[in-house]
Amino acid sequence: MQPLAGYLSEIDVHPQSVYVLHEKVERKFSMHKHEKGQLTYVEGGIAFCNMPDRSYVVPARHYIWVPKRQQHYMQIRHSKATTTRNLYFYSHDDHLNPFYNRLGIYPVNELLQQMIAYSARWKCHVLPGEPGFSFLSAIKDILPEISTTALPVALPTTQHERLRPVLQYIAQHYDQQLTLESVSQEFDLSPRTLSRLFTNILNMSFVQYLKTLRVVKGIEMILQTNQTLSEIAYQTGYSSIAAFSKVFYQLTNKRPSSFQQGIY
Repeated sequence: MQPLAGYLSEIDVHPQSVYVLHEKVERKFSMHKHEKGQLTYVEGGIAFCNMPDRSYVVPARHYIWVPKRQQHYMQIRHSKATTTRNLYFYSHDDHLNPFYNRLGIYPVNELLQQMIAYSARWKCHVLPGEPGFSFLSAIKDILPEISTTALPVALPTTQHERLRPVLQYIAQHYDQQLTLESVSQEFDLSPRTLSRLFTNILNMSFVQYLKTLRVVKGIEMILQTNQTLSEIAYQTGYSSIAAFSKVFYQLTNKRPSSFQQGIY
């Protein structure tokens, strides 16, 4: 276990405060949790929020809400292009709305974007009665109203000794024409056995896992490279933009062109 950075241990020192942190550096943490709800806005680039059993992709101009006591750690890809803005909110009123007790990833509208940017004038703890506390509290208050459509892209993970090497293999070859049969043969398993492993351990079929991985990789390429959608489709294992776009829309309810153009 890596030791947590100093500021992580500071977050819960004042339970009634809003803790503000804006950063452009890449930090590596072990799994942790805190007693405050966490809003992390990805201003540019891409980030991943890793849980014990799955990894969530957080694209640029989206934020993730992590409820209190949820084990997690953030992973920033391509740190030079990625800025995260983090607000850790008191949780004594979380019971007032179910929004605060469930994890979600949401697009950021112009109002919220400006409010989060304005919060950069504060840092560390902002306590009740201090300048800025009412403003920061307003950010938390409006989240349930403006965040109604979550981005449902989560990639399951596992430490299962038989399935973990399979997932590693798929991650290295997702651009190829993988099938349940071909991957099964690679690991000397029957297709039925491998299919059962995916269903029982990940609660997801082999095909659904491969689609999800390819969409995650596609989002990363869209936000981090200047490649065309046709090139990205090919590099994620699809023979056409139409096939890639269809799967992308099935999983995100958005077209890949929307991400490319920054339209949410």
